[in-house]
Amino acid sequence: MLQFMRKHAKFFYVFFFIIIISFIFFYVGPVDKSSMVPVAEVGKEQITLEEYWRTYDRTRDFYRDIYKEKFDEDMEKKLRLKEKVLDSLIEEKVLLLTAVDIGIKVKDEEVEEAIMHEPAFTRNGVFDREVYLRTLQLSRVTPEFFENAKRQELTLKKIRRLIGESVDITDIELKMIQGNEQTVNALRQAVLVDKREKAIKSYVEALKKQIKVKINSQLIS
Repeated sequence: MLQFMRKHAKFFYVFFFIIIISFIFFYVGPVDKSSMVPVAEVGKEQITLEEYWRTYDRTRDFYRDIYKEKFDEDMEKKLRLKEKVLDSLIEEKVLLLTAVDIGIKVKDEEVEEAIMHEPAFTRNGVFDREVYLRTLQLSRVTPEFFENAKRQELTLKKIRRLIGESVDITDIELKMIQGNEQTVNALRQAVLVDKREKAIKSYVEALKKQIKVKINSQLIS
């Protein structure tokens, strides 16, 4: 039970990270106009087919790395991978729009600090601007694009944290958790992560009733 809950929390964090990071590093080839067709519209924002399939491919690779040869077409269907990816992208757009509405901002200094602490841009444990620029160049991403993407990532973290901090474990739930100190702490954290994620989901579902969301699911069926 404990092992499963630890794994569940870890998988969710990594999965969410994939969704955030998917629009940062990607191959930029010739633009196919058909790939710019929106698979979903969230208010005035669009989720294009190109954005969707890029995220889907990264997510599928993530699950394939976890399950190895066990990951096949049947498991992919059971996991409802296509639906999960689209739901996560819609959630991301909804949260970003809401962050703007309620005035959540990320300062330039916060973006700079986050970039300087990215392991991919360090040399001997210290941020190296040459490594930073070369890495972006190899990924065919401009510094401006990356910094904007990083700002969105930090914005998402802020609003998710704001929603999550409104939820805590009740005294009744604490009494139900048994075991030694290490087990209790681990279970408490797993339960808290689960409750906060459910709170975010509920919050997003409520917002989706206020923000017009149009889905063209036939494009990914």
